[in-house]
Amino acid sequence: MRTQILGLVREYWGARFQPAEFRPGQDLVHYAGRVFDAEEMCRLVDSGLDFFLTAGRFSEEFEAAFAEKLGVGNALLVNSGSSANLVALAALTSPKLGARRLKPGDEVVTVAAAFPTTVAPMVQNGLVPVFVDVNLGDYTAIPERLVAAVGPKTRAIMMAHTLGVPFDLDVVMELARRHDLWVIEDNCDALGSRYRGQLTGTFGHIASHSFYPAHHITMGEGGCVVTRDDVLAGLARSFRDWGRDCYCAGGENNTCGKRFSQQFGTLPAGYDHKYVYSHIGYNLKVTDMQAAIGCAQLAKLDDFVAQRKANFVRLLSALQPFAHRLILPRSTPHADPAWFAFPITVRTDAGFARNDLTRFLEERKIETRNLFSGNLLRHPAFENIAHRVVGDLQNSDLITTHTFFVGVYPGLTGSHLEYIAAVMAEFMRSYP
Repeated sequence: MRTQILGLVREYWGARFQPAEFRPGQDLVHYAGRVFDAEEMCRLVDSGLDFFLTAGRFSEEFEAAFAEKLGVGNALLVNSGSSANLVALAALTSPKLGARRLKPGDEVVTVAAAFPTTVAPMVQNGLVPVFVDVNLGDYTAIPERLVAAVGPKTRAIMMAHTLGVPFDLDVVMELARRHDLWVIEDNCDALGSRYRGQLTGTFGHIASHSFYPAHHITMGEGGCVVTRDDVLAGLARSFRDWGRDCYCAGGENNTCGKRFSQQFGTLPAGYDHKYVYSHIGYNLKVTDMQAAIGCAQLAKLDDFVAQRKANFVRLLSALQPFAHRLILPRSTPHADPAWFAFPITVRTDAGFARNDLTRFLEERKIETRNLFSGNLLRHPAFENIAHRVVGDLQNSDLITTHTFFVGVYPGLTGSHLEYIAAVMAEFMRSYP
């Protein structure tokens, strides 16, 4: 029966989801989206037929394959990239790290032009973000500002490889070595990006990934924490799984062999280890149905990354004639980005505003998005947080008012990209 059902699922995908020919001006040109075929649907239904609703065999399969893909020892699935950021940072606050643990009042260097849930875990854990400005074009931290940001209270650096562009890992890792800092890579935008040939998300002590539909692979919702450090992996697992001390997988018992023979705090001697809590944790696990989709997606990652790069190159070439009015995207030195999107900053002397251009594009069914938060400190939730700023945030402010992006994701074809270029050219002709 299972074989019959999955065969019908493949037929259904062919009937329901075969891509139609793009109709310029009628069909949306999405900035991002899910790209899938019958394999994802079959995996999803296969998991549903198990009716194992929490993490199970597909979660184990994905975690093992993802860790192997990145060349790290540990991958822990969570329910979103934002949760991955929270778990990764929370793990570094564990008392089990002794003198190295992050404590309230410690500083964490980051950028102001950030996605909110890169910075929110710092605030939620009583840490003090230290904000630096970013470059225009690559939208990563200005290296000299990073150096200046490290002070006597600085204990970590946590920021994203924005839109897939690796930040200067030479500078960051040297600062970490020199000052004994933790490095948390937010790799949610950058799965498949490389720096000096090495995959991003594998340089720091711990890293986060997102599998939201806009990202390089998707589970719908979903994320992952990765680390080479077995101790950090154990701590991350504890924070993900209610804060418990036990590391048994779901449905397993007494993996440590000491389930009823240990002493914890003032609990009775021999208290059941499965119900001992060593951290103020959460329940941020993924479902096996999400992981099943991810298993199929992961097999396509290399092709997805190659298509993103090709789409980026094609769009960059098409928009080059407008470089006198637009700051077009560029990579950082030594980097090979798996581009999340195509960011554009309208120059201050362009003769038009960002909203003029984005309105024109949106009216012609080309989706645009601002570069996330712009300057995060200008948002109501972050206006009054404890923080420190190093230098000015001039570029972050300019990003707030002048920067947007369009898509390069694998669902876009040459016809989509030609249409984007043609509409951009039409707009430019209206501003001689």
